[in-house]
Amino acid sequence: MKKKKRLIIMTTTRMIMLGFFVAIALGTFLLSLPIATSQHTATPFVDALFTATTSICVTGLSTVSMAEHWNLFGQIVILFLIQFGGLGIVTFTTTVLLTLGRRITLKERLLIQDAYNLDELKGLVRITIRIIKGTFFVEGIGALLCSFRFIPQYGFLKGIWFSIFHSVSAFCNAGIDLFGNESLVPYRSDVLINLVTMTLIILGGIGFPVWWEFLRNLKEMQRKKRRNERVCFRGNLHFKIAVSATAFLIISGTLLTLILEYNNPNSLGSLSFGEKLLASLFQSVTLRTAGFQTIPQQCFREGTSMLYLLFMFIGGSPSGTAGGIKTVTMVLVLTSVLATVSGKGNTQVMRRKIAPKDVQKAFAVFGIGLGVMFLLVTALMVVENADFLDSIYEMVSATATVGLSRNFTSSLSVAGKFLVILGMYLGRIGPITMALAINTKHDNSKTTYPAGKILVG
Repeated sequence: MKKKKRLIIMTTTRMIMLGFFVAIALGTFLLSLPIATSQHTATPFVDALFTATTSICVTGLSTVSMAEHWNLFGQIVILFLIQFGGLGIVTFTTTVLLTLGRRITLKERLLIQDAYNLDELKGLVRITIRIIKGTFFVEGIGALLCSFRFIPQYGFLKGIWFSIFHSVSAFCNAGIDLFGNESLVPYRSDVLINLVTMTLIILGGIGFPVWWEFLRNLKEMQRKKRRNERVCFRGNLHFKIAVSATAFLIISGTLLTLILEYNNPNSLGSLSFGEKLLASLFQSVTLRTAGFQTIPQQCFREGTSMLYLLFMFIGGSPSGTAGGIKTVTMVLVLTSVLATVSGKGNTQVMRRKIAPKDVQKAFAVFGIGLGVMFLLVTALMVVENADFLDSIYEMVSATATVGLSRNFTSSLSVAGKFLVILGMYLGRIGPITMALAINTKHDNSKTTYPAGKILVG
């Protein structure tokens, strides 16, 4: 039974890796065609590949202007790639099968189970349908709210298109927009666009399991209320960690930005207090791997940007549309370190003992993510004669699928573009997924060895 389970896990990881690769290849082909550009000229291969990758990997970095270079056909291709990348290969494939009326087989159910780290097979197809319905519902509400601003500004048809595109891009944490090179800078003081965009980013990045737990508790509370029983919200451990960590990162990021940049004339200095607070909040939320910006990243002080590297590296929560090593991973790593330092025998979070295998996986994700990022940053600095902070900011943004840049992406060489493409690809599928997909050896040996003593620290 164990052998079969391992084979399924390997199949899932390879499916994710190859699925994204095939989608990127198809997107590159379509975007390289002359019919995809405003000038009806073929896009250079590396730029078409870069755009397809940043769309599929919901990153947001771009070597060409999304608003000016691509025509409607190209933008539709990009939107389709963003939605595909946001939902993920397994969910998207299941959706296609359900649309065609095909029965979901046991193998496909096992793929869904592994993709969302679920404990049982019960209700997997229903969960996938709920993900699709929930995604389209939230994106639809977001587009409707955005239309109140974009239709008066751009006209009816163009305003609707901009609203749909922006809503999907925000929910999928892609950070790709059609407003030109300034991103959302012109909307820095627009409360509606800021709040809608931030809400979409948070809902997409918080993870679908958090949605399910919230809705389950909501139904349970309504049931108890009808029976006149005591009503209270009791989320599971994952829900509590994901929500608490996300709230902490957003609040702390907002306060740090406000404090460090309050008098910086290039960023917040010239704004009113209300605008400073709104801009700081938006910056903190977009660091959850969204990629939109209301203030150009190169305008922030270097010390502030160094802090942003940590926020980007952490990213969003598991099984959502955001990237990074994930909030839950970071919480497990930190609590495990604290448990070791304080002499505790096991890792505990919110009065719950964490299984050693979960802690090991968290350290594996953290270590591999940090290692891959270090190697790619080093390689980028070798091929590019650029500022250190600009280089590391670019690559952390790529591997964490954030999409924020200190105005460096457009100046990348061909070699630099390929390195960033690799960073985005690894960041989206996850370095640990790549390692599992490549590894074909299974340690079935029951041999045990005597313990060895070493010095640590």
